Amino acid sequence: MATLLNHPLNEAAPTSPAKENVVEIRGLKKAFNGFEVLKNINVDLKRGENLVVLGKSGQGKSVTIKCIVGLLKKDEGSVKVFDEEVSDLNDEELKQLRTRIGFLFQNSALYDSMTVRENLSFPLTRVLKLKDETEINSRIEEVLEGVGLLDAIDKMPSDLSGGMRKRIGLARTLIMKPEIMLYDEPTTGLDPITSKEISQLILEMQKKYKTSSIIITHDMPCAQITADRIVVMNDGEYIAEGTYKELETSDNELVKAFFN
Repeated sequence: MATLLNHPLNEAAPTSPAKENVVEIRGLKKAFNGFEVLKNINVDLKRGENLVVLGKSGQGKSVTIKCIVGLLKKDEGSVKVFDEEVSDLNDEELKQLRTRIGFLFQNSALYDSMTVRENLSFPLTRVLKLKDETEINSRIEEVLEGVGLLDAIDKMPSDLSGGMRKRIGLARTLIMKPEIMLYDEPTTGLDPITSKEISQLILEMQKKYKTSSIIITHDMPCAQITADRIVVMNDGEYIAEGTYKELETSDNELVKAFFN
């Protein structure tokens, strides 16, 4: 049964003792130029689950995940990742935390002047400081095989389709072996067939790498394919939580709008 969160207090839903929370957010508020984008966010991400944040464009869905990795600073509340308050971390500690978190941007953020191989080796040599060419090439080939693009290893990003660039962006993130994956509108700009392929790939990567993921989207087929649990965002707050099937039968008009 879907849970309608107490609006406007937006109380946190009870957490299951069976699974550890890798992210815990309580009372998160964030404003820009006096406009309150996040009003009172409470949410947990459990180890091994795919959590979809569903909401219309311009609702501030991406602001939450940027607070999780410290790209944005909270105004109020608590953001804990692996039991550590993100705002308490110094620069070196924050850098270490980010090595455990993968962030797939909307545009894939590939380096246009580098081949696929060079794009994937970059975080290994610059962040992890790996020097063994055999290990580097082995890890590159492993992730490329995982996303079905081993034959693109020496291509330039300009030679790839939008869907292929998304896959390479995902491979570059997974090569760091993150424990948490953050997907920011992973199917934006893709045709329906490619969007479905990317959504299914997200599901496959969850099973293969045992990642815990937050997927920001307003793409309902993506939500249906990937979500273990969904929270619905409206006007800076989470107003409902449940599985896709539970929310599909919700009586809340704001929730029903996404499924009609």
